[in-house]
Amino acid sequence: MSTPPRYRMPAEWEPHGATWIAWPHNQEHWPGNFEPIPKVFASFVALLARSEQVFICVNDEGMEASARLALSQAGVNEAELSRIRFFQIPTNASWSRDHGPIFVFDESGQLVVTDWVFNCWGEKYPPWDLDNQVPQKIAGQFQLPLLQPNMVLEGGSIDVNGRGSLLTTRQCLLNSNRNPKLSQREIEARLSEYLGAISILWLEEGIVGDDTDGHIDDIARFVNETTIACALESDEGDENYALLRKNFSDLQQMKDQDGKPFHLVPLPMPEPVVQAGQRLPASYLNFFIANTMVIVPTFRCQRDQEALLILQNLFPDRKVVGIDAVDWVWGLGTCHCSTQQMPALV
Repeated sequence: MSTPPRYRMPAEWEPHGATWIAWPHNQEHWPGNFEPIPKVFASFVALLARSEQVFICVNDEGMEASARLALSQAGVNEAELSRIRFFQIPTNASWSRDHGPIFVFDESGQLVVTDWVFNCWGEKYPPWDLDNQVPQKIAGQFQLPLLQPNMVLEGGSIDVNGRGSLLTTRQCLLNSNRNPKLSQREIEARLSEYLGAISILWLEEGIVGDDTDGHIDDIARFVNETTIACALESDEGDENYALLRKNFSDLQQMKDQDGKPFHLVPLPMPEPVVQAGQRLPASYLNFFIANTMVIVPTFRCQRDQEALLILQNLFPDRKVVGIDAVDWVWGLGTCHCSTQQMPALV
């Protein structure tokens, strides 16, 4: 009989104590179009604060002041503002999903921070030294135990159902720019040891335009313990068509931690979003599951409403809300990429 995992990464739909974001400031991540981004984040935080506490990393007092002003201009009221806390934890960029702490529970129910190595998606956009320190600083701020698996891993590259199944891609985790000295079996062993992964579901690759080398949170997401929403492209001429069909086909053959097949729900892809001749990684799968709502990126196209309706049916106990992400995705990420949930102690 196998030994039960010592740690468990809870699913995103389990209760949050708070959600972490990092206030945007790196203009290089939105070249030539940074001006609307603080407003986008302010609108997002205004929504999120209706659902739960929001913890915001800022570099200094000046950044906090500008963030407060943006939130005020976005219509954040006193009740919502009371659920927002600022922490002077400097960052290089605002992609908290990838550099933030991945929280797990130990056998006693204690909240623990896992601090994986962040190397900026294969050392693509230096510097990343401040981002790599964020989990340690958050653990220190809350006096939480800290585990360091000594492996490169971004939060957007995995998704879990909270019961032992974990989704990821070979394109990302087996990429030579992440952990070239670790075999697939060694990577699986660490996912099992630190996140409680029993069944690891390997898809091949992510969507076109994704600079993270195939993050799962643009292509397939758990929406409950037994159901996976999976991106599908209806246009056979689109460059995402074949790879997304393969992902869907592969998932049909996969089993959960108890050896049972998953229920799969297709989710459309938005019409292509292109800026400065570059195909951007626009995807409705980059939604964020908050305590009382699901916040979904939208892209000013006819498929927006279809995606929102499908997700509302999948989350009957939460309000599904769309947020315009056309400017946001120029930074190559949206809602999910910008958040990292902190589980509640229940």
